[in-house]
Amino acid sequence: MHSRIRRCLQLTRLHMQKNHFEDTVIAGGGPIGLACAISARKCGIDPLIIEAGAIADSIVRYPIGMGFFTTPELLEIGGHPFVSVGQKPTREEALKYYRGVVRADRLRVRTYNKLVTAQRIDGIIRCTVATPDVETTIDCNRLVLATGYFGEPNLMDVPGESLPFVAHYFDEPHRSFGLDVVVIGGRNSAVEAALELFRAGARVTLVYRGTVFPASVKYWVKPDIENRIAAGEISARLGATVLRIEHGAVIIRNSEGLEETLHADRVYALTGFRADFALFRRLGIELEPDTERASVNPDTLETNVPGIYMAGSIVAGRYTSGIFIENGRFDGDKIFRC
Repeated sequence: MHSRIRRCLQLTRLHMQKNHFEDTVIAGGGPIGLACAISARKCGIDPLIIEAGAIADSIVRYPIGMGFFTTPELLEIGGHPFVSVGQKPTREEALKYYRGVVRADRLRVRTYNKLVTAQRIDGIIRCTVATPDVETTIDCNRLVLATGYFGEPNLMDVPGESLPFVAHYFDEPHRSFGLDVVVIGGRNSAVEAALELFRAGARVTLVYRGTVFPASVKYWVKPDIENRIAAGEISARLGATVLRIEHGAVIIRNSEGLEETLHADRVYALTGFRADFALFRRLGIELEPDTERASVNPDTLETNVPGIYMAGSIVAGRYTSGIFIENGRFDGDKIFRC
């Protein structure tokens, strides 16, 4: 009898979850998503924020102790002052700040709730949301996508890329002291990781398919990496292609066309990130074939799917270099107009 009662209660709770209704759901609990929620509040809307990871999860993924290259006032949202100890804030200061914004504005956030898909049914948007335990649905009038571009690494599609000692996000250099580390990539994240690893006592080899570092590498970082390579302090394989990764080794084709094996205790495949374009397509959002830029009204940020909006870097498709927290934080004011 008790087991039947418990089962009935479970079914009742599940039914309630499936019929849960919100006026507005914001997918993404980073700075842009939080800023959108604050804009909604100004219009008398109390949105529900769902976040696949932790609050400000993209910043959580930054290396421990990393500093921003912008001043704190350009990261502020909702009129909350951001004060940092130094001229530029650190990762930890930013995380503390955005937690404080959530508390101060009493924003409703469900962390570790990932938007799987959504569809319009009789004028209502039905969102399918996955938690670590169960999949539920939330109905809403408006869905705002602020998922960012940091959640999906650009994979090389080579054998061994998913081995446990291969990481697509850089954590902290201290873990690699005294180890042979291969860093794959040649843009800012890879170059900076190589430098930090070297200074933490790792033996670093940088593998990059380009023959020279791109112009987008920060102007104060580029001479540093070039000097470390020239001094033999960091090994470099420019013009090289990764063929496969095996336990303890990265096999490449070097600039001379020869196969070479690089010993590796750890591998950082820092080849960049992209938005979850597959999700956008599941939602019915039209994307340009080459740029994967979404069809968005520039004045309202509404997509071709009525009631679904985009905010932040994802509006730019693959070309996200022009959209940051500094300018994306105002997108909510376009979406919510009182």
